[in-house]
Amino acid sequence: MKFDNVLQTVGRTPVVRLNSFTGYLAHELWVKLESFNPAGSVKDRPALNMIEDAEQRGTLNPGDTIIEPTSGNTGIGLAMVAAVKGYRAIFVMSEDMSVERKQILLAYGAELVLTPADKGTVGAIEEARRLSEEKGYFFVGQHYNPANPAAHEITANEIYEDFGEKLDAIVCTTGTGGTISGLSTHLKTGFPI
Repeated sequence: MKFDNVLQTVGRTPVVRLNSFTGYLAHELWVKLESFNPAGSVKDRPALNMIEDAEQRGTLNPGDTIIEPTSGNTGIGLAMVAAVKGYRAIFVMSEDMSVERKQILLAYGAELVLTPADKGTVGAIEEARRLSEEKGYFFVGQHYNPANPAAHEITANEIYEDFGEKLDAIVCTTGTGGTISGLSTHLKTGFPI
């Protein structure tokens, strides 16, 4: 397969059966390997969708700067998208975030603004919002951006294509809630309740 850029490889992740559990359970367990996304997590999906949605709405334009508070993989996904699309990216995070996470963001060419650890995520959100308003940066807003859960319409379609109506449950971790709310909203349309 050939792609023009790495963003075209977001999604379409494989699903693998966990065979070692076969003897213990009456059901099969399958894992959708979202770590196969180019920046390494399911968060690549909403990162790309939030940026492309903003571009389509005209709220993000070539040469703009994106800013986002982050403590996790959404920031890494956004950094990758920004690097490919040529946006300047600034991420605001608590100073006590892991060195590895900071290094990954910097490797994508992002800039970091560190906030006091005792202010936590709220402090990072407040500083990102302040800088956005003061400097005119595009604030992505993963925590309330409807393009976050909307990204998982495609994920839900992939799951439906893989399983048809033979799916009993979905288990996923939560951060902003975008993955589980997006999946549940869109899976309801394909699976009988």
